[in-house]
Amino acid sequence: MDLTYQDSERAREVAERTRAFVDEEVLPRERELLGQRDAGSDADRQEEGRELMEELREIARERDVFGPQIPEEYGGLGMAFADLLPVFEQAGRSIFAMGAMHVAAPDEGNMEILEEAGTEEQKEEYLRPLVNGEISSGFSMTEPMDGAGSDAKQIKTTATKDGDEWVIDGHKWWTSFGHERPEFLIVVARTNEDAHPYVGTSAFIVDADADGVEFVRDIPHMGESGMGHAEIVYDGVRVPEENVLGPKDGGLAIAQQRLGKARLTHCMRFMGMADRSLDIAKAYMDERSAYGDKLSEKQALRFDIADAEMRLHAARTMVRHAARTIQEEGQADTEVSMSKVFAAETVQDIVDTCVQVCGGNGIGKDLPLADFYENVRAFRIVDGADEAHMRSIAKGAFDDEEIEPAELEYVTRFGEPQG
Repeated sequence: MDLTYQDSERAREVAERTRAFVDEEVLPRERELLGQRDAGSDADRQEEGRELMEELREIARERDVFGPQIPEEYGGLGMAFADLLPVFEQAGRSIFAMGAMHVAAPDEGNMEILEEAGTEEQKEEYLRPLVNGEISSGFSMTEPMDGAGSDAKQIKTTATKDGDEWVIDGHKWWTSFGHERPEFLIVVARTNEDAHPYVGTSAFIVDADADGVEFVRDIPHMGESGMGHAEIVYDGVRVPEENVLGPKDGGLAIAQQRLGKARLTHCMRFMGMADRSLDIAKAYMDERSAYGDKLSEKQALRFDIADAEMRLHAARTMVRHAARTIQEEGQADTEVSMSKVFAAETVQDIVDTCVQVCGGNGIGKDLPLADFYENVRAFRIVDGADEAHMRSIAKGAFDDEEIEPAELEYVTRFGEPQG
């Protein structure tokens, strides 16, 4: 469904180029690769996936859609944050497109951190090759039970100063892209045990092959057709002072800055997945007949699709509002939390509806809906579980300034009859 938003001319133009790239270059190759997933070994399929990604990245550069969020000086399009939203949605219509355009997590968020908080030396050593696709990265913040999850205050990984080095000890998991053994990791660790975690935590650039970095395992999880995640132990890992990313004890501020925008770009990528799911469902409904009519002529199903279109429109609007607020005011914590929760629930419901509409073809893997379904469920947990965001929203709703006692002036109270 073609709806008009208040996107800039450049945003619309790049989004149109992106959609053409996805439709004409990515989806035919994706369908061919996924359609042969039952042939050959896992290793063969993984190698085919890597070769396809390299091919698509070259095409993305040729079609001028590579790195829309990357500054021009590093070879990207240098787009403003709010302008990225429709572009990321179009990229989200295919798991392969996100990687091909270099807008997939965690590299997308890590590039932003390095660009905004990194020193010139860090940018040359890590950002430039990361932008060029010569290396990959991981984001290592989440910890197993008893450590930091959605509540970052529980972080237990520590970094202790020893001369001109920091020594990192800790246990992380769900390190994004860790399954591919990236060249470096951004690690968040406590550096001041006496201070509140929000102001006693720092971020470090850690080379993945440093002594003491142990990749324990690739975590089996829902949505394994998408990005993988690793469990990592840091045992006495020595990091030079020049690898501190941003100010000392400013690690959570950097992480939250990264996550605020990343949550919105995540929303748009997943909404692209919902939009593609609707395309598949509508095509299926228009061809499939049951009990005398096409599914597309059944009122109940038509209303299900109408409801999905309305909610997707509302989610797109919420995310754009949050992005504009960040761009104009520097932050939009409540707006981001509202957008993240609503978008995650909306996309999950839409994909579920599309799976149901397509019946056996919905749960089978000739179509991508089953892969989408597995991936989207995780979205309600990653980047902060729904409950963490709802807690934040409720805190604002019950702020003293939001309570108006005068609204209860004439309520009937015990022992105070109104006669």
